[in-house]
Amino acid sequence: MPMTSNSVFRAVPKLAAGVALAVLLAACSDSGGDATRLSDAENGAAGEVQIDPVTTAAVDLPSPDGNVDMDEVLEPGPLKEMSIGDADAPVKIVEYMSMTCPHCAAFHNDTLKQIVTDYVDTGKVQFILREFPFDPRATAAIMLARCAPEDKFFPMVDVFLQQQSVWARAQDARQALLDISKLAGFTQESFEACLTNQKLVDDVNAVRKKAAEEFGVNSTPTFLINGKRYSGNMSVERMSALIDSFL
Repeated sequence: MPMTSNSVFRAVPKLAAGVALAVLLAACSDSGGDATRLSDAENGAAGEVQIDPVTTAAVDLPSPDGNVDMDEVLEPGPLKEMSIGDADAPVKIVEYMSMTCPHCAAFHNDTLKQIVTDYVDTGKVQFILREFPFDPRATAAIMLARCAPEDKFFPMVDVFLQQQSVWARAQDARQALLDISKLAGFTQESFEACLTNQKLVDDVNAVRKKAAEEFGVNSTPTFLINGKRYSGNMSVERMSALIDSFL
């Protein structure tokens, strides 16, 4: 649900264990699959995307959920595009993620670094990260990454995802987020200014809305790759095989 800067800022200091925390994290619970989905009430969809988490020696290619127009996907949005890799790379990967999603954390912690080494750094892939927050804590975390100096955006995302179990479930989420943010040079004042930036909240909401309405994104992580949409976390082997299929 889209939110205002006040709702984001209030939600961070006031969330506690119990009902409030359960409601907040319900949208991004680790239910054993590879993707965290919007509720049917939000997206009007029924059923689940079936993704086989078992890899074989031959490494089966994941099946796409559908097709997207990559020219439209790559059109500039309200937020500066945060990407790594050559803009002329033959394979474009756009990931929509939520900072409180455990499947997103697993992808970034276990898969992405090797993909960067093998494909981004070698000029084969451009990787673009976009926000698709499921709850106020996820919105607050991605806002803080956006408010950091640009060269600290990806390092901050990495730290938040590595420490996800600490701040996403903390009784005092505000203090947990502030402690991490201080590592990137935030002060109390800049932290509060970031989380009450209404334009930034609106822009994050707009990115998510466009992804859902125009590109069919309803779970995280979702990857838009050279005109195909894929839902769910992938191992290094499966994503490597998928990238190779586009080269």
